[in-house]
Amino acid sequence: MSEQALPLPASGRWRRPLPGFGLGLGIGLTWLGLIVLLPLAALILRSGGLGWAGWARAISDSRVIASLKVSFGASFVAAVAALLFGALIAWVLVRYRFPGRRLMDALVDLPFALPTAVAGITLAAIYDANGWVGQLLQPFGIQLVNNFTGIVIALIFVGLPFAVRTVQPVLEALGREQEEAAVSLGASRLTTLRRVILPELLPALLTGFALAFARALGEFGSVIFISGNLPWKTEIAPMLITIRLEEDGGVPAAIVLATLLLLMSFACLLAINAASTLFAHGNRRDG
Repeated sequence: MSEQALPLPASGRWRRPLPGFGLGLGIGLTWLGLIVLLPLAALILRSGGLGWAGWARAISDSRVIASLKVSFGASFVAAVAALLFGALIAWVLVRYRFPGRRLMDALVDLPFALPTAVAGITLAAIYDANGWVGQLLQPFGIQLVNNFTGIVIALIFVGLPFAVRTVQPVLEALGREQEEAAVSLGASRLTTLRRVILPELLPALLTGFALAFARALGEFGSVIFISGNLPWKTEIAPMLITIRLEEDGGVPAAIVLATLLLLMSFACLLAINAASTLFAHGNRRDG
């Protein structure tokens, strides 16, 4: 059967199934403004209304400082760990074929779909002193729950998919031609990794780190069950925001904390875009 071209409208122009640029842009910006920009703008305006005195009073609180140290420190450690293991998982998924590969690839996205509270309860049950893993470590005096280590474990769980999914498509597009050329010229495995593979993966690695860090910084549900929420020790900033909202006169401190987390997450997104732009300009100059 011969193929026939689809008939054009009477005007001779192909009609797109979606609205034109102006209407589509207007609808998209409207929903973006209502769902994302408006609440964020309200938070920033509310925090700006507190003045420098209100900010200084909220930030100078020792409990707030301690919670910020825990959140930023645990998020950084978890983002580094998620980046290292995520890159390794992406390498295995792209470069090797083995039974269960598709299942492993699907499991990477599980933290995206799993409710964070369910993840927190599960992690706490597994790594508790009576859990499957915790009881094996208990004789050695290693405790993974109700301390900083438990927070890092929960944040790695939620940040790992970001690292895998940012590195995986770059590896798939990279192919093996450059590696084979380097090997044919006598380069060792370490030299090939350092001079051929890492420069190509660096933008994706930085993006994965920034996304994992920003995600971990605002994580709440998966952390509260495994951290113990001990003030000045294992209390994270999102948890302290909830506590301050429930206290009389604690709303200003909660607003300041929320604004700080928002600004840090926004800085991570700006860093991602800046790094992508710089690498794109560098590649064009090299080309």
